[in-house]
Amino acid sequence: MTIRSVIRGVGSYLPANVVTNDELAKRVDTSDEWIRDRTGIRRRHIAADDEATSDLAINAGLQALKRAGISGADVDMFVVATTTPDHTLPATAAKVQAALGRPGVPSFDIQAVCSGFVYGLAVVDNAIRCGQAKTVLLMGAETISCIVDWEDRTTSVLFGDGAGAVVLSAEQGIGTIADRGILSTHLHSDGRQHDLLYVDGGASTTQTTGYIRMEGREVFRHAVVNLADTVRESLAANDITIADVDWLVPHQANKRILDATVKKLGIQPGKVIVTVEDHANTSAASIPLALATGVDDGRIQEGQLVLMEAMGGGFTWGSALVRM
Repeated sequence: MTIRSVIRGVGSYLPANVVTNDELAKRVDTSDEWIRDRTGIRRRHIAADDEATSDLAINAGLQALKRAGISGADVDMFVVATTTPDHTLPATAAKVQAALGRPGVPSFDIQAVCSGFVYGLAVVDNAIRCGQAKTVLLMGAETISCIVDWEDRTTSVLFGDGAGAVVLSAEQGIGTIADRGILSTHLHSDGRQHDLLYVDGGASTTQTTGYIRMEGREVFRHAVVNLADTVRESLAANDITIADVDWLVPHQANKRILDATVKKLGIQPGKVIVTVEDHANTSAASIPLALATGVDDGRIQEGQLVLMEAMGGGFTWGSALVRM
């Protein structure tokens, strides 16, 4: 028998403030047609001035806990994947832990940009398998709007705010692909690509928050290759084919990257959860938001195979195969 990390509940939270492409066109030289054609995005949610990343994470976490049938007092590890923490210190996860009422247990953040949730799944899975935790609340939460240069039409149209969460708990399995839970995770990074997608601020460099800077064409080229490769890596590790996967839940960067990756993998478009049109790119919140959408609308069912993949600045990238 082996220990598996099983997803018991999912949750999501999107700020009430919705910004359409037409509204963005009043601020920068762009249009609804231009944005849709290049990204597939038509709107995004933006956090209110009094909404911090921790607020988004707490709301998503509460929903996931409720659906798992437990409270924060039952959680023995809190993890937040984010690149937009409330403060340089302490970790945003510490504020979530304090709000949900379980002092004394580990709480920490993970920073892998858009790959943060996949990295989080790997870290949490290892903790559960090693017996360091039995029930974990993992959140991907971002207020990316705080680091967007709203005068730059090449980046300002791409991003939105939000949070997604999952409750994972330890369960005995037989050690085969038939088990529910995380079957495998695969992580990568290449720091040589730093200048292709980064934020031009930082505590030890400029003492400012900075803004997102991106070489779009190069990011696209690397993304399609890296995402397809890590999906194939996951398939090979579990001795399955893409046809065996019930749902692909990709990072929602933009529609062009999604379409190119889907074509490269040969997966049926109808088996891909796509939320970028309404959420835009929410970085580490992207995958759990899409996962929650698929569960909420009934497409993703218990027992199905779900493959998640993401790539983010740095570069970081990775995949995770989960039986729901």
